[in-house]
Amino acid sequence: MTEPNLIGGLIGGGLIGLASLLLLAVNGRIAGISGILGGLVTGGMPGDRLWRSAFLAGLVAGAGAYALVRGGLPLHFQAQGLLLIVAGLLVGFGTRIGSGCTSGHGVCGLARRSSRSLLATMTFIFVAVITVFLYRHVFR
Repeated sequence: MTEPNLIGGLIGGGLIGLASLLLLAVNGRIAGISGILGGLVTGGMPGDRLWRSAFLAGLVAGAGAYALVRGGLPLHFQAQGLLLIVAGLLVGFGTRIGSGCTSGHGVCGLARRSSRSLLATMTFIFVAVITVFLYRHVFR
C-alpha cells in the first residue's frame, strides 16, 4: 500500500470546493457531477450545454494537468476490463436511485446543511465500507 499524498489531497479538495463555489455563485447551480453529465446527455435545459461541457472538460483538464506536472496519474486498479465497466454502470445506476452523487450530496449538500445529503453521504460511505470488506475478505 502506498503512502497517501496529503498535499495533493488538500490541493484537489480545495479545487473541488472552489469549482463548486464558483458554479453556485456564477450559475446558481449545484455541482453534482452525475446531474451535470446526465443533463448534458439528455439535453437538459436550453443553453445548458456550454456550461455543462466546460465543467466536465475542466475535470478532465485538471487530471491532465496533474499528469503533466507529476508524470502520470496515481491510478491503481485492482480490477480490469468487464469488472470496471460493470462497476461504472452500477455507480451510475446508484446515482440515479440516490438522486445524486458524492459530489452533489457530499460536497455541496453537506455545505448547505441538507439532512437528505447527510443521509445519502452516510449511505455512500457505509456501502463503500461493506463493498471493500466483501471484495477483500469474502470474494478473494
